[in-house]
Amino acid sequence: MISAALRARAAIAATPAPGLSATALRRAGASRVLQPLLHVKASLATQAAAAAPPVIGIRREDKNRWERRVALTPSHIEKLITETGARVLVQPSNTRIFNNASFEKAGAVIEEDLSKADVILGIKEVPISKMIPDKTYMLFSHTHKGQSYNMPTLQAFLDKKIRLMDYELLADPATKKRLVLFGKYAGYAGMIDGLHGLGQRMLALGYNSPFIHMGQAHVYPNLECVYTKLSHVAEIISDQGLPEPFTPMVFTFTGSGNVTQGARTIFDNLPHQNITVDELPFLLRDRYNERYRTRLLALQVGAQDYVERIGGGKYDRSEYREHPDRYRSVFAQKIAPYTSMLVNGIYWESKYPRLMTTKDLADIQRQRNLKRRMLAVADISCDIGGSLEFMSHASTIDSPFFYVDAVNGLEHRDIEKPGVQINSIDNLPTELPFEANPVLSRAIICEGGKLAKPHRHLKKNLAEMGTIKVANSGKKQVLLAGSGMVSQPLVDYLSSTKDTEIKIASNDLNEARKLAHQFPNTSAAPLDVENEKALDNLVSDCDVVVSLVPAHLHPHLARAAIRNGKHMVTASYISDEMQGLDSQARNASVTILNEIGLDPGIDHCSAMKIIDSAKSRGSKVRSFISWCGGLTAPENSNNPLGYKFSWSPRGVMTAGLNSAQFKINGQLKTIAKGRLFENKFAQVPLFKGFAFEGLANRDSLQYAGIYGLQLAEMDTMFRGTLRYQGYSAMLDCFLRLGFLSLDSASAIDANTPEDLWCQVLGVEKSAIALGDGFKETIQRRLGLPAGSEALVEHLYKECEELGILPNGSIGAKYKYPNPQLPIAAPTSLDAFSQLLQKAHKFEEGERDMVCLFHEFGIENPDGTYDVECSSLVTYGDNETGETAMARTVGIPAAIATRLLLENKIKTTGVIRPTIPEIYQPLIERLEQKGIVFSEMTRRGVHSSLQHTMSWS
Repeated sequence: MISAALRARAAIAATPAPGLSATALRRAGASRVLQPLLHVKASLATQAAAAAPPVIGIRREDKNRWERRVALTPSHIEKLITETGARVLVQPSNTRIFNNASFEKAGAVIEEDLSKADVILGIKEVPISKMIPDKTYMLFSHTHKGQSYNMPTLQAFLDKKIRLMDYELLADPATKKRLVLFGKYAGYAGMIDGLHGLGQRMLALGYNSPFIHMGQAHVYPNLECVYTKLSHVAEIISDQGLPEPFTPMVFTFTGSGNVTQGARTIFDNLPHQNITVDELPFLLRDRYNERYRTRLLALQVGAQDYVERIGGGKYDRSEYREHPDRYRSVFAQKIAPYTSMLVNGIYWESKYPRLMTTKDLADIQRQRNLKRRMLAVADISCDIGGSLEFMSHASTIDSPFFYVDAVNGLEHRDIEKPGVQINSIDNLPTELPFEANPVLSRAIICEGGKLAKPHRHLKKNLAEMGTIKVANSGKKQVLLAGSGMVSQPLVDYLSSTKDTEIKIASNDLNEARKLAHQFPNTSAAPLDVENEKALDNLVSDCDVVVSLVPAHLHPHLARAAIRNGKHMVTASYISDEMQGLDSQARNASVTILNEIGLDPGIDHCSAMKIIDSAKSRGSKVRSFISWCGGLTAPENSNNPLGYKFSWSPRGVMTAGLNSAQFKINGQLKTIAKGRLFENKFAQVPLFKGFAFEGLANRDSLQYAGIYGLQLAEMDTMFRGTLRYQGYSAMLDCFLRLGFLSLDSASAIDANTPEDLWCQVLGVEKSAIALGDGFKETIQRRLGLPAGSEALVEHLYKECEELGILPNGSIGAKYKYPNPQLPIAAPTSLDAFSQLLQKAHKFEEGERDMVCLFHEFGIENPDGTYDVECSSLVTYGDNETGETAMARTVGIPAAIATRLLLENKIKTTGVIRPTIPEIYQPLIERLEQKGIVFSEMTRRGVHSSLQHTMSWS
């Protein structure tokens, strides 16, 4: 038996390693390979001279780091060049199975740019961002079967007017058989990995076995090395035998196609005996027979072996194919109880009965006498949730095995815990790149922006995708516009999964590169939102745009997203300009998800969770109060302002210039623009440990409609911003002095503090008093009454902190020996923001704090009144430097982006996270990241904040 296996191995080893069209090479030499390429070249509209030799481009495979195959091997390229004069361009690669030098030696040119090629050859799918328009591509596109997840790729080929030729459709004109096949290589690798996993599993169960010597397929340079190892394992089986508790070891093979043939080719190198289903009942009776210790048992089964007619009668192959509903699987009862390892290679469709259900597996795992049966499954066919219901997902070369404990409904990766081992890698041929390197009209799927006639049925599949075009059917592409303070947690979250690539586009390219270098699958690019063409190029290559640029720039990105059919996420409020894009977005089936940071953002999510819950009980919301603030941790609030900046100071300052309106205790209140600081809430008693004051936040009344509440039925509708006491009075002074002006006439170009004060106040230098006289100047300028000395003193100290005390004033020489001047800015507010950014930044070891507090007054159907509260207090990490503000803005935006990438959000248009399909999964995923709300209920209206907040 062993010698026969070795002869089989030798026969296979003698077979030349195939390339793109190995069959053609064997039949007619390299010139035969070029025939289809010449046919393509001759028909290209842009071809200037039919006699000119074609230029062939060879792609660098980039689907994942394991994809090391190449469309044409160096030996094939050498023949191609010698016999036809073709010019071959090969993209450089450091991971390909053949190095760059071997291609140069064969006569190819190593070239990154393939735009000069007439025809471009690859193996796996091409990222949409890397498709070159008006070219011809030959590859495995996985589009001709119409699977929904590959339709965006097909749409891209059409949009870019690319002629697409698929290897799966290249067939011998005479025999109609496919010329390029990888099924056997999947079988080879799947069986090798299966043996490797089985050895690991048996060792974890406490038993050494010959299989422990098998490595995973990718560790072997070629099949010859695999056969050498199999010969070694075969000798151990023959000489030392298999662990007795596991014998007889039955390997059950399903299917009869290339996949199973490849698996059997590997398996047959081991000492084995072929058996039939009818022999199975006798095995366990004879289990202690010594012959089972030195050989494996191979059971090849077909549908006739594992299905039976529901109504009785014999199996009929034609009937089974036409009416599979008349049959049921008995694999679990008839075959699985004897199977040590199942090698699954069948083609399965949903109309057929499953080979095994999860319940079937549980029934087997409950039986103690079968605890060493169904040890492992090599599901080479990799039909997720298909013939094996419990095969829930594809595994990876990095993490090839998972375990299913059907009895307890668990799926895990602990090799020592109960469960059947599942190996379900969906790109197995990539583990054997040396071997698995790969009439014409049928192979063309599309060209010139239209589907070829044999594939026009795919129109309906494309139509089902709507107008959204996903950039890459492999890795998802995210464009992050902006590289500021809150970007890092967002990139960290999105880059944690290998299926996502992030491009950080910024007007500060160095800052973007510095951020990108910290994370995998992340790159940087320049950003100019005013350049429509450049912006479209960026946006068209992504799946989702995340805009963290200043709020007034969001509409530029939103319009680009709509033009290119891409979804977009931003943390900012919906402006009138953004709202005006709603109908365009809906017409384009685009989601523009706004207000998905902290406030606005997760405050909406928390609020809507409670509001919808109250409504579902038949209760009415009579009062809504929401407070939120990004603050300095109390122990670090050690400056006169009591505030440090973990995000843009400009945004903080401009927010203080807004108008506001709200309803409190039945009265409508309005605050004019620029009057927020003087109309503060002097005391906001949320927690006894915090001395909070607060500012009204924009138009609170609009949120009654946004939240689905009836304003006329409410006593209070209020949203506010938290600060520590003293903040508002300080900034009101700077506002009245002129430091918060957005007027272009307030532009600053100051070399000294005196210059700054003269330009802000609009006075001559002689009017700027020094020493204590400067304090008097401030008090007089502000019109402060007698008794305001404490406020003036605080203001004076703040000027000292900012480095803007006039030279000669007491305290002018403080901890900044070199004041933060000169300074130039388009407005005084911009200049003031620059000063705040430098003077009030967080020092090493300091941390910020976020506090969010909702209170709902809820009237129940029985007439009782509940005050429901939801709160979140979280701090920055002073060890890593990650701020609470960045985390609570960046992570919600990242989760929203992930939900869009996963197609979990169906609502289109310009929207907020106020609908269950957004806020429910977002809250769940926030909790997984440690962002958790605390909820409590108090009885009685008297305990409401509306009766205890102090408003100036």
